[in-house]
Amino acid sequence: MYNRTVEQAQWAKAHFFIAVNEMSVIAKEAIVARINEIAQRVGDPEGIEIVEAELLGAGRSRVLRIVIDRPQGVTHADCEFISHQVGTILDVEDVIPGDSYTLEVSSPGLERKLRKEKDFERFVGQKAKVVLREPVENQRRWEGKLAGFSQGIVALEPSAGKMIHFPLTLVEKANLKFEW
Repeated sequence: MYNRTVEQAQWAKAHFFIAVNEMSVIAKEAIVARINEIAQRVGDPEGIEIVEAELLGAGRSRVLRIVIDRPQGVTHADCEFISHQVGTILDVEDVIPGDSYTLEVSSPGLERKLRKEKDFERFVGQKAKVVLREPVENQRRWEGKLAGFSQGIVALEPSAGKMIHFPLTLVEKANLKFEW
């Protein structure tokens, strides 16, 4: 007969909890990847970019948020189109198993997030706020005009005549900065 000590039993519970938690994160990432694929398949022919998809909450409080954009701006009809088309496919294919969810489709707003290489390429010439993971010239937070993007390197002009460069991988958070 095997007798566990209290420490061994606590370790086993903690180990099991961590394993379950990792599995749910992996499953959620797979669901969001599938949602992105479906949304892009629907949006691409219409010239609608899928900026991001997020699955938030749990149980009956789940929210699927899809953010869309297009060069000429997002209309209510664009949001309605994506909501109807993507929502129907998600329900038919049962991509989000379990309880119900709320689907929200919106534009990224005036100060949209910049995440992908193509975001930094598309918005060259516009003002941006950037937070870096590590300082460049002793500073992590920068604001200025996006001056260029090439081979994974962002060029930012924080003031006239001053230019800084940093790899996209160093960007923790970035968004456009609307000037009033």
